[in-house]
Amino acid sequence: ELISSLRSKLQTLWEERELVLSEARECAERGEELEAMVQDICKPNEFERYMMFIGDLEKVVSLLLCLSSRLARVQNAMRRIDGNTDAEEKQSLNERHKLLSRQREDAKDLKENLDRRERVVSGILAKYLTNQQLQDYRRFVQVKTFLLIEQKDLEEQIKFFEEQLENLEKSIP
Repeated sequence: ELISSLRSKLQTLWEERELVLSEARECAERGEELEAMVQDICKPNEFERYMMFIGDLEKVVSLLLCLSSRLARVQNAMRRIDGNTDAEEKQSLNERHKLLSRQREDAKDLKENLDRRERVVSGILAKYLTNQQLQDYRRFVQVKTFLLIEQKDLEEQIKFFEEQLENLEKSIP
């Protein structure tokens, strides 16, 4: 029953992932349309700023999600430490925790910088776009960010349930 339940949950997650990937493709198409419009109406240096912001948006959000995920795994491992855990392993986990914490703080700084750049890009676009077009741009940025987060979350859940299923299947003779 447990195996069946895990398989069912995995099937649901795979279907959700396909929906999110489909939405991501639609969002990418909207992004391409927006990019073409921005290129047509903005000066080359303004368009370059826009393109750098959009490219960095995905990189910074993905970096933050990756570091947060890795940090969570290390914290979970640290919670499982007991009297049988050797000192080297404890030290290694503590060092990884410190490193990942610093890296995540650096990534948060990058995100704050990215948010400032987004305000600059919005200001540039506000000179050229109608209110509706500007809202469409802002919605695009929000949806792109949301979909990146949703994809990462689903991937993590799928990985977790696949590991659980694999471990359970191995444990049954």
